[in-house]
Amino acid sequence: MAGPEQGGRLGEFSRIRRYLAPLAAGCPGALGLTDDAAVLTVPNGQELVVTTDAMVAGVHFLDSDPPADIAAKLLRTNLSDLAAMGAVPFGYSLVLALPLERDDAWLAAFAAGLAEDQQRYVIPLTGGDSVATSGPVTLAISALGLVPAGQALTRRVRGPAAEQLLFVTGTLGDAALGLKFVLGTLEAAAAPAADRAALIGRLRRPEPRLTVGQALRGLATAALDISDGLVADIGHIAEVSGCSAVIYAQKLPLSAPARALLGRNPALWPAILTGGDDYELAFTAPNACKPALMQLENRLGVAITEIGRLENGPAGQVTAYDDEGQPLRLATAGWSHFPGD
Repeated sequence: MAGPEQGGRLGEFSRIRRYLAPLAAGCPGALGLTDDAAVLTVPNGQELVVTTDAMVAGVHFLDSDPPADIAAKLLRTNLSDLAAMGAVPFGYSLVLALPLERDDAWLAAFAAGLAEDQQRYVIPLTGGDSVATSGPVTLAISALGLVPAGQALTRRVRGPAAEQLLFVTGTLGDAALGLKFVLGTLEAAAAPAADRAALIGRLRRPEPRLTVGQALRGLATAALDISDGLVADIGHIAEVSGCSAVIYAQKLPLSAPARALLGRNPALWPAILTGGDDYELAFTAPNACKPALMQLENRLGVAITEIGRLENGPAGQVTAYDDEGQPLRLATAGWSHFPGD
């Protein structure tokens, strides 16, 4: 008879005890995952930040992707939301909806991926649910973070919107280009193997900018993470802030693999602006904060790049200009699960 990690399958509660309960060991309030809820205490002077993101096979990842990569992306995308609000990770709950035929070897690898990232980002599992489904693998996390009272960053600009500059962390477009290789819409010959691996790595394992987000409290006037595409997400800031935005494409920070690929195929530029899955931070700050942002960049070792500005204009309108100062025509602003939004 096959063991549970050689194609066998444990029952629901045995799976929880074996693979998930160890992930809650660092959180006494999780009660060893033996109860239906956790009991958590929020420290004095702190506010609780709560975010929930779901991922579905065939939409957010390929069913054939390594389970540890799927786990890492699921947790990191939620941590990116905490980063965008300047929060420190506190705990998370997990929902697993798995087909009955999904064996324990898959779950073991998935749990190992979570364990690795829990240690890296110092966040324990606090609870959740595990169900069977006749559909695709469906996963969801609700992540909890802590932020000093009154200091959470939001999408709405604090202060006059038209006086704000736009900044981003890291590099943009890597994940969108990596996805093209994964889906086969870009042939492998379009880039060296090392470059392809780097781009696909950014897609499967984004880096939540937690330390940057926490350091931006008191500097940034608005922030979010770039998940649906740069133009679409900047549009969210502009919409809730009642202003428009301008982006200069030539200022966008690119990795060496992305820059090399774009040099060979300039038609890929729209993917940089609208492709999504970057999970870098986009934020606004006044010109007076630029010296402090440069110091922050040097201290944390994460690039911070000015890419445009907010200005008076129709709420939510975003215009991207090419290196000749001409507006770029983009077929879409970014990803939407429900076209028409």
